[in-house]
Amino acid sequence: MMADWLETELAASDFEDYRIGIRFRKLVRQLWNGIGESIPLVCQDWANTKAAYRFLSNKKVSEREILQGHFAATKERFDETDGPILVLHDTHCT
Repeated sequence: MMADWLETELAASDFEDYRIGIRFRKLVRQLWNGIGESIPLVCQDWANTKAAYRFLSNKKVSEREILQGHFAATKERFDETDGPILVLHDTHCT
């Protein structure tokens, strides 16, 4: 079930280089399986950890590309809902 949800959530995530898209999906799966843990812990070895940090610092990867799948999936959920929608966010200020 998680795999289906994740594929739906990332379906509209589109990167110019398909290899970056593959890496993104792998990284999201790793992070999902280790929610709340550090990148080295969820990646489990140095090669995967290094690949994750390389992905996150890649100048060919933008925040827009990373979030576009989530935004599209969220819009679809909103469009399918007839009732009120609550949007919760953290307003913690220091």
